Amino acid sequence: MTKFAFIFPGQGSQTTGMGLDLFNNFDDSKKIYNIADEVLGKKISEICFNGPDDNLKQTINAQSAIVATSIAALAAFKSKCNIEPEVVLGHSLGEYCAMYAAGVMDLETTMKAIQKRSELMDEATKITKGTMAAILGAKIEDINSSIEEASKIGLVQIANYNDPTQVVITGEIEAVSKACEIIKEKGARKVVPLAVSGGFHSKLMNSAKEGFENFVKELNLNNAKIPVITNVDAKLTTKKEDFLTKMPNQINSSVMWNQSIENAIKEGVSVFIEFGNGKVLAGLNRKICPEVKTYNVSDSTTLKAVIEELTVGV
Repeated sequence: MTKFAFIFPGQGSQTTGMGLDLFNNFDDSKKIYNIADEVLGKKISEICFNGPDDNLKQTINAQSAIVATSIAALAAFKSKCNIEPEVVLGHSLGEYCAMYAAGVMDLETTMKAIQKRSELMDEATKITKGTMAAILGAKIEDINSSIEEASKIGLVQIANYNDPTQVVITGEIEAVSKACEIIKEKGARKVVPLAVSGGFHSKLMNSAKEGFENFVKELNLNNAKIPVITNVDAKLTTKKEDFLTKMPNQINSSVMWNQSIENAIKEGVSVFIEFGNGKVLAGLNRKICPEVKTYNVSDSTTLKAVIEELTVGV
């Protein structure tokens, strides 16, 4: 019997126009956007559909927009298909979609949490100046030793373990730049500075983590109906008490995505379905485990194709 995992992308997957097809073609998706607009007190749907790009890219808009779009894609899928996942997981921000899919939070709570998270992270970027860079084709021991050396001049650490060939580093601008310089000398295939507003998933986000710790205490959470493989430790999580701890910790900790996908496969998953804009996670999956299948649902065309494929058999 085929075992499925539902996966959800994080910040950076946004593009203007995303979700409009879902809104126009699926009542369940339209309902998601309408509720998101109401909870957020702003037309996040209009920002998704019409931008402009500069508005959509802002952390305080991008996070809510991506979550609304991913959940709208999930709603469209569920209206046409009754497949249930073995596990769910999301990349950084996408973890909130996974928690929603697992029944940990309802939609209103999810959108409130994301709004607060994005506000706190945005505030943190104004307090501390940071940046991030993707390292491609470098040995992990070389990355670690480069970080150790660069740490002498400032804060730098690993933000994302994305796949076996890609790690993202984060921290203070000078220290990240120095680490990139050292890693290049050690033979990294490519180093790509990222166009981000801060050093996310680093100790530069400590103020956001602390603010979010106080906020989540007031949230109404449930135990997960489906295990969520969490970013901070790549472990299957179901207890609401664990989510209350892990949600704030995720803000300033590494995203263990590579390890999380590997653990999903250990649970018997052979098919992943990515819900939301783009195919970022499908691309990472090809590097992590080429033999598994990853489908994407982002609009009516991709939804139809996935259902046809799954009906025939996977």
